[in-house]
Amino acid sequence: MGNIVIVGSGHAGYQLAAALRHAGNDDAVFLVGDEPHLPYQRPPLSKDYLKTAMKPEDLRFWSEEQFAEKAIKRIAGVAVTAIDRAAGAVSLSNGHRLGFDRLVLATGTRNRVLPVPGGDRAGIYSLRTVDDAERIRAALENATSAVVIGGGFIGLEIAATIAERGVPVTVVEAAGRVMGRVVGEAVSRHHERVLGALGVGFRFHAKVAGILGPESLGSTGRVEAVLLGDGERLEADIVIVGIGVLPNQELAVASDLAAGDGILVDAGLATADPRIFAIGDVARHPSLYASAPVRIESVQNATDQARLVAARLAGKPAGAYGAVPWFWSHQGSLKLQIAGLGHEADETVLRGRPEDGAFSAFRFRAGRLVAVESVDRPTDHMAARRLLAGGTMLTPGQAADESFDLKALAMARPQTG
Repeated sequence: MGNIVIVGSGHAGYQLAAALRHAGNDDAVFLVGDEPHLPYQRPPLSKDYLKTAMKPEDLRFWSEEQFAEKAIKRIAGVAVTAIDRAAGAVSLSNGHRLGFDRLVLATGTRNRVLPVPGGDRAGIYSLRTVDDAERIRAALENATSAVVIGGGFIGLEIAATIAERGVPVTVVEAAGRVMGRVVGEAVSRHHERVLGALGVGFRFHAKVAGILGPESLGSTGRVEAVLLGDGERLEADIVIVGIGVLPNQELAVASDLAAGDGILVDAGLATADPRIFAIGDVARHPSLYASAPVRIESVQNATDQARLVAARLAGKPAGAYGAVPWFWSHQGSLKLQIAGLGHEADETVLRGRPEDGAFSAFRFRAGRLVAVESVDRPTDHMAARRLLAGGTMLTPGQAADESFDLKALAMARPQTG
């Protein structure tokens, strides 16, 4: 029996620990995380947690007793500071060392910092942890105006939540549309219209020049407004920054493991050191759904990768990682589900009409389906996942034709050979 050390107690780290036991692995498992909390669900933080009186314990995956029952040793509130590959050990921030036979890096990501004058004023928040969500929820109790910097999933989810509270909120986005990195224009524009009707304002192609406050208090005084590059002043007593993330790859880099916008792994999620794996948001891996290795930030990806590595560590056949990427985002009444990766698409057709409130954008590259973005059409989403997983051929004409039986095609046995 050996030691498996998991670095990171977020979704990927927890799922790996749980999957190891489910797979019958009886090694000693250590789950090391720098947060003091028991592992918890993060998707509700930008939505239900801000809207309700939920408590941190409502988000927990397992209790302390359940971790003990599974013989998973939690080391909480402690960071891994270094990896000694030669000795097979990691150094901890509490001064201890922990030996490993297998090491899994599930270190996740951290929020990008807004590099502008006044960016450290009171009243500026970002969301990554349950503690962040607690602070934002408390600040919203007395907020009279808000600005969200960044029009990605998290920014829009928070903006919708703020608007539903009746607080004026403006989203500032550097690009020309929301969610530009992950969806096509049709889905972006639909979300802009629906959220606009909810009360969310938008500024596109906008640069933040600074965060303003009482001059007498200096740069650490409380925020009063966001100054844009064109001179516009957006009043705000709370500012949410959601301008993307950076992978926590420093441990790998310091250990001479290849990294570049994520820790580089092979199709089995192993680094160049066969004892060391990386999973979740920090891992950059080969994908059947992209022409180059990708780093995917999603709960689904973290869960599926954890299961694959757990199987490998339990000595079971695992193969290459080939799960269909899928994502979701709930923004007010909007329920967006995405299957596949659409960033390389060169053609998009719509199934259904945006003006009817429910539609899907089918995205193709060189005539082959690569992604489907569904707004309030869950049956399209489930069919899309099956089509992509089976490599089933679907033409743009079939996708756009609502009389074509998409579900029947998805359920049919994929042709081989």
